[in-house]
Amino acid sequence: MGLFDRIWRAIRANLNHLVGQMEDPEKILEQTVLDMQDDLIRLRQAVAQAIATQKRTERQAAQARSSSEEWYRRAQLALSKGDENLAREALARRKSYVETANAMESQLSQQASVVTQLKQNMMKLESKIAEAKTKKDMYIARARSAKASEQLHEMLNRVGTGSAMGAFERMEDKVLQLEARSEAMAELGGDDLEKRFEALGQGDDLDAELAAMKEQISGKLPQANPLLDPELEKLRSEIRGS
Repeated sequence: MGLFDRIWRAIRANLNHLVGQMEDPEKILEQTVLDMQDDLIRLRQAVAQAIATQKRTERQAAQARSSSEEWYRRAQLALSKGDENLAREALARRKSYVETANAMESQLSQQASVVTQLKQNMMKLESKIAEAKTKKDMYIARARSAKASEQLHEMLNRVGTGSAMGAFERMEDKVLQLEARSEAMAELGGDDLEKRFEALGQGDDLDAELAAMKEQISGKLPQANPLLDPELEKLRSEIRGS
């Protein structure tokens, strides 16, 4: 028995959880207001029916009272003509109408109380519906705001996850690689004409540096007698000729 109780408790817990997830505040509030309006329609119909019954009872009571008065006049007429039996019958008929009128008037008192109570209940329900509509709009606005905030937090959490940031880092590395390849290709495949002019400029610099070096060397070498030092003179001639 304990096992079945636990199973039933688990089933009810899961059902309650599912129902809680299925409940949409906006839809529930809208349906609640609609149900209250349906109740108000039924209550108004009940009030209208009670008022109609009250009016019908009033007419019946007035008619019974009028009939009792008519039979009273007839009894008086019969008695004035010396017909006591007819007067007695007229008074008996009058009595039945009086009793009917009294019963109707008693019902009118009860019906008036019922109509008053129904009207009060209808006014209370109308007030509650107006209050419910105001709260419904407020709660729906709050629910929508809460949903929007929840969705925003979910988006921010997805953006802030490691996988998303890792994707940005990978794309950053890829962009850097593409930039490096572009720069390397620009260096390797530059304009040949510009390179040739740059080479010419570098050649002039080398020639100027070489001439300066020759002048420096020739200025430092001493003037020697060709008969005494033919090798030195030969070296000087080679330097000058170069």
